[in-house]
Amino acid sequence: MGRASVSHGRPALRVRGHGVPHGNGAAGLPRGLIVLLGLAGAVVAVAGLRIFAEVLAPVFLALMLTVTASPLGAWLIRRGAPAWLAATALVAVVYAVLIALGAALAVSVARLVALMPQYQDRLADLRASASGALTGLGLDAGRAGDLTASITPGAVADAVQSLLGGLLATASNAVFLLAVLLFLCLDAVSFPARLHSAAVERPEVVGALRSFAGGTRRYLLVSTIFGLIVAVMDTLALWALDIPLPVLWGLLSFITNYIPNIGFVVGLVPPALLGLLEGGVPLMTMVIVLYSVVNFVIQSVIQPKIVGDAVGLSATASFLSLVFWTWVLGPLGALLAIPLSLLTKGLLVDADPRTRWIDSLISSGPPRSRRRAAGLPAPGQR
Repeated sequence: MGRASVSHGRPALRVRGHGVPHGNGAAGLPRGLIVLLGLAGAVVAVAGLRIFAEVLAPVFLALMLTVTASPLGAWLIRRGAPAWLAATALVAVVYAVLIALGAALAVSVARLVALMPQYQDRLADLRASASGALTGLGLDAGRAGDLTASITPGAVADAVQSLLGGLLATASNAVFLLAVLLFLCLDAVSFPARLHSAAVERPEVVGALRSFAGGTRRYLLVSTIFGLIVAVMDTLALWALDIPLPVLWGLLSFITNYIPNIGFVVGLVPPALLGLLEGGVPLMTMVIVLYSVVNFVIQSVIQPKIVGDAVGLSATASFLSLVFWTWVLGPLGALLAIPLSLLTKGLLVDADPRTRWIDSLISSGPPRSRRRAAGLPAPGQR
């Protein structure tokens, strides 16, 4: 009887010590195969994101705006306001900001398009000079004329509008965006209570979502402050140089400040081009120098360090996220690069204790302080 008990007990010991844990069917697969399957799944997911980019980009923008403004609804609830009033106030604030920004861009771009015909003679001179320079370099005169034929007021206006392509595309889909915003804002009022209930069963996932929300708000706060500083300085500099529409280019600097690392380059092109049309190469050079001194130092040197410390992403991770999300979602993906990277990091890294080691590789700042700020347990804790 004793032997039978021992013999029957051995398989159970082997199962506990060397068997496949319950619910983890992939434990017996080779690590290389698991990596390949993961990469294949990532490729399929990215392909799906690209296919539905026109729908997903406004949804992600609405999510970012709702996450940013949601503390207003929570504050009103704590003050005793009814849920419907908090939801109404949240929707009104988000709508007002979005509509004001869209109206300012629409009016400014319309003024720019109306301004372009005034530069027809100047553009003709530039086209002739460029054609002559190409001919002097040994290019055939006909070929040089073809290359410079696109230097027209309409082409310049189209080039400027293409810089605002993501925002203009979002404006064209404004009804869908406003509808998504409405439903997200209505749900945002009760979402903290639902998160609190879900934290009992899934504390890791809830902690990751809170980390994403907090990181997004910190990123937008830092970027907004720096964007206002840069916009004011750029507007004053362009006004002093007598560049047309300085307020528009200041607004563009403010918006492109949300694009990591290279946002100032996008905002530099239109005023530099107008500087060329207004005063030739010397004025264009002055615009470029002023933008480089102000914007490069603030947006590409100081701001990335502060943003990285605030959201827990290294400068390299921020730049690669810009490239990736722009490629996936188009121009609007550049504006949403950091929030979307924080969301991806929260769901794939912070939500699973087994993958939190990746956080040390892609983040900046001390890991322990980041975990405490995000409400996540330290490694080894549950």
